[in-house]
Amino acid sequence: MHVIFLVLNKIECLDAVLAKLKKAGITGGTIIESTGMVKKLEDSSDGYILGSLRLFLEDPRPESKTIFFVVNDSQVDIVRRTVDEALGGINNPNTGILFGFPLAFADGLIKNRSTLW
Repeated sequence: MHVIFLVLNKIECLDAVLAKLKKAGITGGTIIESTGMVKKLEDSSDGYILGSLRLFLEDPRPESKTIFFVVNDSQVDIVRRTVDEALGGINNPNTGILFGFPLAFADGLIKNRSTLW
């Protein structure tokens, strides 16, 4: 088993990514709101007055989404290819980052047709 994380900066592609993953057989995942550290530091370095004005002029923290999946080892390459295709290339600037780790265990997963096993 692996846990795979997608930090998606190109959030307008979220629905396409999820639809393509579902079509590829990846049906479980968790989506959370996220903000990058660099952007957060840029916002806090503006000073109080400039930072306050930016709240009214623009969204100071562009939204990103972090999605993570627990998948079988055989599904890792499927996720990687599918995400890359859905985004038109994960390596394009300001698209996102995809990474994964081997997983020693995952308790609480129900064994039925909509999960890993």
